[in-house]
Amino acid sequence: MFGFAWLSYALPAMGVMFALGGSLMAGSLRRDPIRAVHSRVRRLLPALWVMGAVVVPVMLWHAGSHPDDGAVSWPHLLLWALPVAEPPGTAWALPATQVLWYLSTYLWLVLLSPLLWWAFQRRPVLTALLPLLLLAATQLGPVDLSGLAGSTVVDVATFAACWVVGFAHRCGQLHRMRPWLLGGLAVGCVAAGAGWALTHPADGSLNLNDIPLAQALYSLGFVLVVLRVPVSVAWLGRLRPLDAAVTLLNSRAVTVYLWHNVAIGLCFPLGDQLRVWALGEQYANLGYFALALVLLAVIVLAVGWVEDLAARRRPVLLPVGG
Repeated sequence: MFGFAWLSYALPAMGVMFALGGSLMAGSLRRDPIRAVHSRVRRLLPALWVMGAVVVPVMLWHAGSHPDDGAVSWPHLLLWALPVAEPPGTAWALPATQVLWYLSTYLWLVLLSPLLWWAFQRRPVLTALLPLLLLAATQLGPVDLSGLAGSTVVDVATFAACWVVGFAHRCGQLHRMRPWLLGGLAVGCVAAGAGWALTHPADGSLNLNDIPLAQALYSLGFVLVVLRVPVSVAWLGRLRPLDAAVTLLNSRAVTVYLWHNVAIGLCFPLGDQLRVWALGEQYANLGYFALALVLLAVIVLAVGWVEDLAARRRPVLLPVGG
């Protein structure tokens, strides 16, 4: 919403999300690899299909009357059905489509997880290093990847090491590492990532999200420490409102992710109509932010129940627990 580059250093959220996803995936792979893959693909796709049913027709309608908006080929639109690469969008639809790289990256990591799990059980360190080596090759020159497929490979390679560290967390290997060794690795990765960002800014920006190799190294160092810290959430059950909010967000995570940029994009023209700017320079941004949250809440109420169907639960408007 606010575009603060420092937030990607205070909390490299994407790296943390993929590390947690890898940890949860490892637990499922131990029980039933085929079911683990199938259930996650099933949870992911219906929410995307609902978004596509809204965004794609509106996007094509707008492109029909605005030739300068950019064209989308019909074969590429099939990626909205199965996002093995980032689903396409026009320039006008960018606020809605620019977040979809995450779905294709997550999908590939899920599909590759049985192979990664097999390799991790035999060569854990090498399994974590190979994606970093591939990413470094794409960023330093020996491997030239371009186009939609190349972008997907770079995204997967950027976060695959965090995914594999999630495996190590689930297996207890992180907790068995000597603290000085783990700390040294973490500090080295964070320093290397920050150093690469400082020397290779993206169009003058130091935002990690725009610098793949810096993102991969910094996120890896960050999650090595975070996943080692013992965390208990038993206290959450005693705070009923907060527990309900966490349950709701957990049950609507894909919907919130897919639509949050749409809500942000809509809050400004709608806020202008509501004269949010009249709050003054100090409070106007907070007013637009509040409006974005309201819009997102409305969207979640309208289409979030699809996630219940995808998870084979009875659909409800507000899944806040008992």
